[in-house]
Parts: sequence; C-alpha cells; structure tokens
Amino acid sequence: MTRVLDGNAVATSIRDGLSTSIDSLGEQGVTPGLATVLMSDDPSSETYVSMKQRDCEEVGINGIHVEIDVEAPAEELLSTIAELNTDPAVNGILVQLPLPDHVDKRAVLQAIDPMKDVDGFHPENVGLLVAGEPRYKPCTPHGVQKLLEAADVDPDGADAVIVGRSDIVGKPLANLLFQKQQGGNATVTVCHSHTDDLAAKTSAADIVVAAAGVPNLIDETMLAEGATVIDVGVNAVDADTEKGYRLTGDVDFERAKSVADVITPVPGGVGPMTRAMLLYNTVKAAGLQHDISVDLP
Repeated sequence: MTRVLDGNAVATSIRDGLSTSIDSLGEQGVTPGLATVLMSDDPSSETYVSMKQRDCEEVGINGIHVEIDVEAPAEELLSTIAELNTDPAVNGILVQLPLPDHVDKRAVLQAIDPMKDVDGFHPENVGLLVAGEPRYKPCTPHGVQKLLEAADVDPDGADAVIVGRSDIVGKPLANLLFQKQQGGNATVTVCHSHTDDLAAKTSAADIVVAAAGVPNLIDETMLAEGATVIDVGVNAVDADTEKGYRLTGDVDFERAKSVADVITPVPGGVGPMTRAMLLYNTVKAAGLQHDISVDLP
C-alpha cells in the first residue's frame, strides 16, 4: 500500500512541540516575535501572510505585520527593515515575495539582519548552510527533511533526485540532503530545464523531489517501483470549480501513486510544513538572540 504523507498532521505535531519550546522561553521572560512585511497587492501574497500571522497567534508567537504601498519607493521598504532589525521585540523578519519590479529583491534580502533572517536567504546564512553549519535551514527544504523523517525514510546512502534548482528549494535542499549529518548523506542529483533525459534520472532514484513549477511533470513512467516522492509544486490549473481553477503539484498524483511507496499530496503535503518550519526558525532565533538553549521538535 502506498503511504500518502499527511503534511498537516506532521506540521501539527511540530507546532505542538514548538508550543512547549515557547512556554520554556516564556519562563525566562522571552516571547518570540515574527514580523511579516507585505509590499504587494497580490491576493495570494495577502493570504499567505494572513495565514502566517494566524499561525503565530495559535502557538504563542508575537506577530507583527507591516504593509507598505506597492507603489512606494524601495527606500521605504529598506527603512522598515532597518527599524525591525533594531527592534528587540522582533526575532524574525519575513519579507513576503514576490516584490514589485522596482524593488531589488537581493538588496532587500541582504538588508535583513542575518540573525533575524528566519527564511535563511541572507548570503551569510546561505554560506553557513553550504558549510554544513546552518543557523536557519530554509523553511521548505527543512520541511521536506521533516516529512522524510516522519515517514521513516532515511536519505543515508540513497540516490535522491531534485527536479528544480531554485534558490528557495532546489539548491538548499541539495545541500541538506548530501551533508554529512543526520537527515543527509544521500547521493544527490539536481535536474533542471537543461537536463537531458529527465526520466532516466528520476527513474533511477530512491527519492524524487519535484520542485520545478510544472504541473504534472512527473508520472509513474518516470519513477522506480517503491520510490519516495515529495511534491513541492503548487500550480493553479484551469478547472470547472467555483474559483475557476484547482491546485495541482508537479507530480501526477494518481498515476505516480501506483508505483510510489511514499508520496505527498498537493495541497496538504509540503505546504503546511513550510509554515511550521517558519515558526520553528522564529523560536530558534529567539533562543539564539537571548542566549537561551531551547529544545526544538
């Protein structure tokens, strides 16, 4: 029987553990604080930020939300980040992407204090990750690791193929999976739009992570029998629904399920884990900034 990983259930378990960590910090007078910054009028971005703020409230993190007009100059966003960097009530800063075209994303990410960069995108934190000493693991790759752990899938010695080389998922996940540490030690291949014969790579893998942003890219013909399949993709495709679309992953779920041993659905797989690991990083940041040892789930 194929096991369908319930990301909501795993995320709930992590959030429950974080509540204990937050209580422990509270006993020493510290309440973790997460600032979300929105400079967008995109409904999806507004929804994502709203969900993150709700998550904070539910576990006991102090949520601070700042909205900046989408037409405002980039300097206003940078000034806001500078203020949050020096605010002792703020342990983590998340600037919701994407940003308007007139704003340099890299300049914004570099402006965040690395100690408060709970996304793990600042060059200093990227360097620590590559060096095998991550301060904050990027949320989605860390969530993938936690899902594998929950499924008792050990990457040690496994052949893992990641389809997609983004800075947010593909690159950091490759680093996490091949590091010489628990949750790593895999032999990792990163595939992308220039990869020749993608199916030959994925069909030889024990673990396949689809993160290319292409609906239904991976089907059962591209997988080995008994593979573990983690679908990071979230794509809106036209459908006869009230919204006029439905969400689908990069994996053709029904077809892939016929050969996979473990598989994640979309929605309800990796997505909830990304949000849970943001909370995780915020709690970790609070401990680091106050020099308090915190047990994390």
